[in-house]
This record gives sequence, C-alpha cells and structure tokens, in this order.
Amino acid sequence: MTRARALLLAAGLLVGCVRPAALPVLVDDVAARRPLAPTLGARALDLSARRWPDGSVWRASQDRGAVVLLDVWATWCDPCRESLPFYDDVARQFAARGLKVYALSVDADAGPIDAFVKELGLTVPVLHDPGAAMAEEVLKVRQMPTSFLLDRRGVVRYVHEGLSEDFFQQTLSEVEVLLAEAVP
Repeated sequence: MTRARALLLAAGLLVGCVRPAALPVLVDDVAARRPLAPTLGARALDLSARRWPDGSVWRASQDRGAVVLLDVWATWCDPCRESLPFYDDVARQFAARGLKVYALSVDADAGPIDAFVKELGLTVPVLHDPGAAMAEEVLKVRQMPTSFLLDRRGVVRYVHEGLSEDFFQQTLSEVEVLLAEAVP
C-alpha cells in the first residue's frame, strides 16, 4: 500500500466508513453539508428496496407528501453505530410533523442485521440493499454513513457523507427547513 493510500484510508475512517475494498473519497465538513450530490435535482427520486426482515417492497414514491430521511449504513461501519440511534430519536421527535426515517443496510449478508438492530434498539424501518448495488449505482454512495433528506415531493435536497462535529445539529436544522415547507 502506498503512503498516500494509507493516509487517505486513515482520513476516511475519521469521517466515516468506506467499503473495505474502496478508495475513500474525502469530504470536508462544508462540502458534506452542501446540497450538492449526483442524486440531487429537480426530479423526485425513483427508488425501491426490500424491507427487512419480511422482504416486502418499499418505494420512495409511497412517501410523497412526507419528508424522508434515508440513511445508508452497514453493520461493519463504526460511525453508523452513532448515527443510527440519532436517526431513531429524530424519527420519534418529528413523526407527527411528517418525517419518515428509513435505515438502508448495504450488507451483502443479511445475517448480522438482526443482532445489530437489536443491539442498538432501533425502531426505524430497515431496508436492505444486498451488496450495495442500488446505493452505489442510484444514490452514488461513497462512504458510510451517508444520509439523504428528501423533501415532500421526493427530491433529494441534502446529503451528508460520514460524520462531523456539527453533523447532528445541521441535520436537525435541515429537517426543520423541509418540514416547514408546504405540502405539495
């Protein structure tokens, strides 16, 4: 491993998890908060995933009219252990105002998901994207955790990659902004 790659890997682990075989993309705190990402745009996100553990299909389109927070995570991701309980709290805090939160696992093997969810005491619905095909191809996820905030029309408005010191407060502020917008 080159010295540059080792430094990139070490830096990537400080802000979030990267897939073990992937070269991390470093994201500074400001860039991670800006509403700029390949999946942002004027059109609603066309996305579907299997609910875990029953395998029923969830479609982003079924949540039009609600603000949606979609967090992409994996059981091997240490920062995900911090972000997922936060999202669980946010889901309870804002559900009555129209926020729906989903946790999208990219674990290739669903086996560890049950123990992970129980260990963290998660109550948000869990979706499964085995092997991260959708996360990589549609959402363009580069590291874990990555969260997406969709407005009431289903348009991705904010993306956060990894964790930073102001991550939680920034996310709460963005949720408030989107919930304050009129229902289409």
